[in-house]
Amino acid sequence: MTGEDVLGILTALDGLDVCVGGGWGVDALAGRQTRPHGDLDLMHRAEQEPQVLEALAAQGFEETLSWRPVRFVLTDHNGREIDLHPLRYQEDGSAEQSSLTPGEPFRYPARCFVTGTILGTRVRCLSAEQQLFFHQGYEPRERDLHDLALLRTMS
Repeated sequence: MTGEDVLGILTALDGLDVCVGGGWGVDALAGRQTRPHGDLDLMHRAEQEPQVLEALAAQGFEETLSWRPVRFVLTDHNGREIDLHPLRYQEDGSAEQSSLTPGEPFRYPARCFVTGTILGTRVRCLSAEQQLFFHQGYEPRERDLHDLALLRTMS
C-alpha cells in the first residue's frame, strides 16, 4: 500500500468521516513514510458504512474478512487491503468500537482525532497517545516495535 494508494482511497471517500490509523496513521503523524505498509487501517462512522462500502466497491474493493462488529477487511484485485473499524460517535466527539470482549469496547477520546500528512496532504488520523494505547496487550511484531519507537518520540 503506497502513499498514492492511500490518498486515492481517501479521495474516493471524500465527504465521509474516516480517520487513518495503524502504520499509515503513525506515518501521517511523522509527516513521511517510515516503513512499507501492507494495508490501510481506517476508522469510519458506523452509520456511514453503506456509503463507505459503496465508494470502495467502486474502486474495486470487496469484503474478504468479517469480524463484525469489531472490524472487517476489504481487498482489491491487486491485493491492496483496507482494515475497516466501525466507530459509534458520542455527542462530545468521542467514539467507541466494539471489541471481542462484550461490554468492553475500544474507546476513542475526542482529543485522539488529529491531523497529519501523507505526501504533503493533510489527513485525519489518530493521535500518538491513542496509537500507543492500542499497541498494548499483545506481543509486538518488528513493525510494531518500529512504530512504537517512532510514536514515543512524538508523545
